[in-house]
Amino acid sequence: MGKEQREGNALKTALVVGGGLVLVWATMETAFGSFLSRLRSSIDRSDPHTGPDPDDDVDASGPTTSAPPKDEDEPGPEK
Repeated sequence: MGKEQREGNALKTALVVGGGLVLVWATMETAFGSFLSRLRSSIDRSDPHTGPDPDDDVDASGPTTSAPPKDEDEPGPEK
């Protein structure tokens, strides 16, 4: 009987903790809703590849150098 009671207590404890976390989340969303929505929209608009200066001449997409052309006469791995 003791083991069954402990399992029941563990389930109740897990439900209470889960309910508490849901309550905290709902409270935070209600209390800071306008701030969080502005924060989320600014994160969605942000682009890590663009700098603060739109006149910047540097291409943020990475280096544009290409690999040298392959010489067809070089022996390669056998297929």
